[in-house]
Amino acid sequence: MALLELDQVSIRFGGVQALLDVSLQVREGEIVGLIGPNGAGKTTLFNCITGVLRSDTGHISYDGRDLGGVKTHRRARLGIARTFQNLQLFGRMSVLENVMVPIDAFSSRTPVGDAFRLPSARFEERKAEERARALLYFLDLLDVADLQAGDLSVGMQRRLELARALASNPRLLLLDEPAAGLDARETAALADVLFRVREQFNVTMLLVDHDMALVMRACDHIYVLDFGQIISEGPPEDVRDDPEVIQAYLGEVA
Repeated sequence: MALLELDQVSIRFGGVQALLDVSLQVREGEIVGLIGPNGAGKTTLFNCITGVLRSDTGHISYDGRDLGGVKTHRRARLGIARTFQNLQLFGRMSVLENVMVPIDAFSSRTPVGDAFRLPSARFEERKAEERARALLYFLDLLDVADLQAGDLSVGMQRRLELARALASNPRLLLLDEPAAGLDARETAALADVLFRVREQFNVTMLLVDHDMALVMRACDHIYVLDFGQIISEGPPEDVRDDPEVIQAYLGEVA
């Protein structure tokens, strides 16, 4: 059974057909790639899955539940998390505080408890810090826990955003160009990080990226978007050699 399923999803912005009858499945435990040229509709698709945008037609289901009408924050509580193509960190907060924010959002702390420093609030705060430090340790960021997030290198910021997404205990993680701004060494290491995350946290992933080395190494199955439509799907080696995919990227058939 698919953890995430899209059935004939379409959305139009004025005269632009951003997505047209897009159908795909992400099975539990998979790392699925979503690739395509710039402007193909990949981020729009992510926004439909997370509830930022509402599709004009079609259905999106998660763990057998139709997500139509489900607000963005409710989808997060159901176990859907994402990272962003443009980093969305709190640059003037510490690395540790960045990871504690989503943990606190899912905790049972209350404004009254925090104001009066009640035992329950202090306990939740300690628990959040311990979990945040554990995530930072897992992603090799514990040594920079007290630095401001904005002072980190792009590679470290990408890992920090991944840690923050994992802080909400997701079952489905949407990764929007996690290799953007990374060098070849960092990109190669990222694939290993994703494998470790899947194994350690039992997280299913839908990955968008332009780095084909990462996509081909990390993904079990790949879908290709072009002008808002799925033009190819299959195992990495099949998609890589598909003439229609080559034409979409290079403008010519090999």
